[in-house]
Amino acid sequence: MNLKETKNGIIVEVFVKTNQPKFKVKLEGNEIIVFCTEEPVRGKVNKELIKEFSKLFRVKIEMISGLTSKQKLLIIRDISKSNVETLLHTCFERIK
Repeated sequence: MNLKETKNGIIVEVFVKTNQPKFKVKLEGNEIIVFCTEEPVRGKVNKELIKEFSKLFRVKIEMISGLTSKQKLLIIRDISKSNVETLLHTCFERIK
């Protein structure tokens, strides 16, 4: 999993696939893949990603990189790295 602990929070690197039938998060190898239902138009995917991750972690989420890319960096504040790992593992669907 691509997680990095900084003094400002935990940085999570994700790869986004858009126009999917259902929002879900999968782990493929070491990469976090997020399937978003929205189209990549006017920031809809970014809003969905932040909304769903905010619900999962119950803290503020900010996108620090990748506004127009499928590869995104999110920063999660006010939570420990171990809690981020635990919460991510609860929602993963693993790809073999």
